[in-house]
Amino acid sequence: MLLIPAIDLKDGHCVRLQQGDMKNSTTFGEDPAAMARRWVEAGARRLHLVDLNGAFAGKPRNEAAIKAILAEVGEEVPVQLGGGIRDLDTIERYLDDGLSFIIIGTAAVKSPGFLRDACSAFGGHIIVGLDAKDGKVATDGWSKLTGHEVVDLAKKFEDYGVEGVIYTDIGRDGMLTGINIDATVRLAQALTIPVIASGGLSNLADIERLCAVQDQGIEGVICGRAIYSGDLDFTAAQARADELNGAAPA
Repeated sequence: MLLIPAIDLKDGHCVRLQQGDMKNSTTFGEDPAAMARRWVEAGARRLHLVDLNGAFAGKPRNEAAIKAILAEVGEEVPVQLGGGIRDLDTIERYLDDGLSFIIIGTAAVKSPGFLRDACSAFGGHIIVGLDAKDGKVATDGWSKLTGHEVVDLAKKFEDYGVEGVIYTDIGRDGMLTGINIDATVRLAQALTIPVIASGGLSNLADIERLCAVQDQGIEGVICGRAIYSGDLDFTAAQARADELNGAAPA
């Protein structure tokens, strides 16, 4: 079970939102590169970046901060990024900068042909991000709820060749109310590609519950507010996950 610290970027700073609300943000750091270093030193084996401004604007907005993070830790751990990625040129530029994975969310739902092209052009580097509430996919920074079922879309995108799916329960994100284990397992069971859980991680018990179902196809979990607030000790949690799953620390 891979615990993946999230670094959410807003106006060049590290923040956390509650339920995707840009007006309800807490700043946890002014230096994104230093934050990335902090998590790598704590034992992170992958980092999850979100360009929040980009997600709402539909185009990159925090490239300077992203490049600073890659310069700091990009050669040590894989780094994945989502938020505002809507064209192949942007993907190519980010991969050239050193990102390992590109997360496509809203554009995958609204322009599935774009996702198919991205998988074709950049095989091995494309992850789809599906954000949902009550099983229905949301887009545009969670501001619009669609009629698409999560499992149906994920299976279609799997056929396109995505590397994995990040599944976020937007009703829980940033609320420390616990991962939606059941919905995550249902999705993972329907796919052959790995699923990364996201939204609501609150404590070590959540990690233990995820480890218990890892063999259903759940590869990791995004760690957000809980590791910033201190509700979850990241290093101890990754060590516990390794112990439960019999994995030797990297």
